[in-house]
Amino acid sequence: MTVDGRATRGDATRQAVLDTALDMFAKQGYRATSVRDIAARCGITHPGLLYHFPTKEALLKAVLERRDEVDRAEADDGVVDFANLDGRALLAHLVASAAKNATKRGIVELFANLSVEATAPDHPAHQYFVERYASLRATLIRGLDALASAGVLRPGVVPATAAAHLIALMDGLQIQWLLDARTDMAGSLRSYIDTVLTEPLAGP
Repeated sequence: MTVDGRATRGDATRQAVLDTALDMFAKQGYRATSVRDIAARCGITHPGLLYHFPTKEALLKAVLERRDEVDRAEADDGVVDFANLDGRALLAHLVASAAKNATKRGIVELFANLSVEATAPDHPAHQYFVERYASLRATLIRGLDALASAGVLRPGVVPATAAAHLIALMDGLQIQWLLDARTDMAGSLRSYIDTVLTEPLAGP
């Protein structure tokens, strides 16, 4: 086999491991899933998996990074720099993301399960989620502050409080949707956003 052939096979194995780990971490949780179980599901040996991901923590990090890469690549509007969207575009992007998540159950399960597990300070994804929520909160506050300055937030809406409400609503809707797929995550999120704006978001 050529070097290119080995590299292609190695890339395929790595991708299979990431997909399998994502599925198993989502369904069973990180702590309840062993690397040996992931290797067996992939049809490779335990040492074979460790060749690509030396530790379980390294595998989890790669799964989370892969999730973020897919989210960026699938953005319908081509937006990569979420943090620099203007206020209304930012809120519209949240609604679009909620609609997209309704087609990706495994990703939603992974996020919901890991975000709870990772509240433990010793969890390997703890810092990832601390930073992710802090970044999201700061971005939402920035966008809502700009909308308040433009006079398009309803009277009495406090940007920091509204940001916390939005994050709680997004997480809560995901759990409700996992339990009952009839839950309209995007519609419910849009309805809340429209209660804080003087003019509703455009679009379906």
